[in-house]
Amino acid sequence: MLDKRLYHHLVTWLGQWPPGREVTVVGSERRTLPGWDGTVYPLVGVGTPTGTVLSVPPSRAAAARALADLPIDDLLAKLPEAVGLDADRRVYRGVFRYSLGPENLPDAGEWLPVDDPVVPEWLRPFGGEVLVARSPSGGYLAGVGIKRHDQYGNEIAVGTEKEARGQGLARRLVTQAARRILDEGAVPTYLHAPDNTASARVAEAAGFADRGWSVYGA
Repeated sequence: MLDKRLYHHLVTWLGQWPPGREVTVVGSERRTLPGWDGTVYPLVGVGTPTGTVLSVPPSRAAAARALADLPIDDLLAKLPEAVGLDADRRVYRGVFRYSLGPENLPDAGEWLPVDDPVVPEWLRPFGGEVLVARSPSGGYLAGVGIKRHDQYGNEIAVGTEKEARGQGLARRLVTQAARRILDEGAVPTYLHAPDNTASARVAEAAGFADRGWSVYGA
């Protein structure tokens, strides 16, 4: 049985879950509203081994549904035009992971407001508090930002400075952030490119199994 937090996250984020067929196209107002960072994302999708939901603006749903019976690669190639994006835009497919039981790794960081001087520029758009690991001298080593998609699902983004890699900081920060998200009543998710082996190793070590799920966006 699908965890109720994950179910409600997918319904809220996409507009429908589960898929009703191999490819289900949903017209959702969420695709016309600002996302976690204030940007409008006109195409978002999640796929499982048994079906995929593609969420598009309501005004573009009919055009996207007309492509639903195409082979997936052909469908993805034609989707940008169908949803009104520039011709040079492409649909990416990544790995979608979630965890209900992160590994029991020791904490590696502290939660800081994004305007704290030690927080690097890349973490500031996440807003609120971010999770930061520091060196003994107080310098920034690694951090996690939370993409707060909705009250049910929060996506973890992690980055480590080159000189601090290979020390297990990323996996410890991810588990620390995942525990906080679960404590707050949401489900933690973790997305990465299929060829990002380093990110995949972090996810596996932190307790985010690869269940064969995919994420789509443009």
